[in-house]
Amino acid sequence: MSAMNDAIWSSLPVPALLLDREDRIARLNTAAEGFFNTSTRAAEGLPIWDTLMVDAPLEQAFARARSNEAPLFVNDVDVGTGSRAPLQCNLQIAPLSGHPGMMLMLISPREMAGRLSQGKSVKSAAKSAIGMAEMLAHEIKNPLAGITGAAQLLSMGLRGDDLELTDLIVSESRRIVALLDQVEQFGNVGAPSFGPVNIHDVLDRARRSALLGVAAEMTIEERYDPSLPLALGDADMLVQVLQNLLKNATEAAGGGGGTIRLHTYYEHSLRLRNSQGKEQALPLQIEVIDNGPGLPPEIAGDIFEPFISGRENGTGLGLALAAKIISDHGGWISVNSAPGRTVFRISLPLAPTPKIPTPKKES
Repeated sequence: MSAMNDAIWSSLPVPALLLDREDRIARLNTAAEGFFNTSTRAAEGLPIWDTLMVDAPLEQAFARARSNEAPLFVNDVDVGTGSRAPLQCNLQIAPLSGHPGMMLMLISPREMAGRLSQGKSVKSAAKSAIGMAEMLAHEIKNPLAGITGAAQLLSMGLRGDDLELTDLIVSESRRIVALLDQVEQFGNVGAPSFGPVNIHDVLDRARRSALLGVAAEMTIEERYDPSLPLALGDADMLVQVLQNLLKNATEAAGGGGGTIRLHTYYEHSLRLRNSQGKEQALPLQIEVIDNGPGLPPEIAGDIFEPFISGRENGTGLGLALAAKIISDHGGWISVNSAPGRTVFRISLPLAPTPKIPTPKKES
């Protein structure tokens, strides 16, 4: 490849592979090296169908595409490797012009595209919800205090069924005040105080808190990559996000407990271009995985929007707040849900490497 072709190949934002006539890997681009967690040198010569697991009968269609010198498009299939869980992807396969028998394969994870479109709306939706939250809290809490006080005064001279009615007014008023307190909390979240964060320390704080409280009946398993570098973030805010995800996972499991798995790993290929056009790498991945029944299909696509909840008495603010915090970190949060396995995934940037001062030369 020429220098220009090499630059284009390395700059492709999705995993790309060159395959030889025997369906063996000839070359990976940078994104593919991250996707497979290996280098071109290590992958060179490996049979593609032993390295890439595709949940579709693809080998015959691939052979026809090569013999006919025609492109092949495969959408919405689960694609995995030996080192990572499957992702839903689109595959684009085409003959390599000028090199008979060689094929180019592009792997486009749908999750990344979904998170990009979702992320653009998170901040605007959160800002709208915050404005409404502050207005509602101010306008509703004051008259509620008057209603509660009046009901308590009335109850002093009542008995029996009438007393039950005033008690109901008081208890329901207090329940609404508690809801408004949550709304106010949603509106009062400040900007993160950024610094280097060990995400395993954050996970340990959230895990210990959950096991002493909401997740006391749950089994929490850890599958950590101990070599992960430090993240850039606000440790307290990230603990808040993870406590919320652990609480949701516990509630999804219902009575009798269940299993939550905390998984961390490094993904080289995940990058984001922000609204200013600057590209940001988000290699640090945290997954909270539960074995509950999964999200209701009708709300799965909107679960991070304010006031969307899958529980009968849910406020729909917890995940919206989590999405706002992660968005303020310049990161991404996503969900992939099916019965028996729901995965909330957080992607975060690296903390900058401290610069070592250059010793001054003595004159």
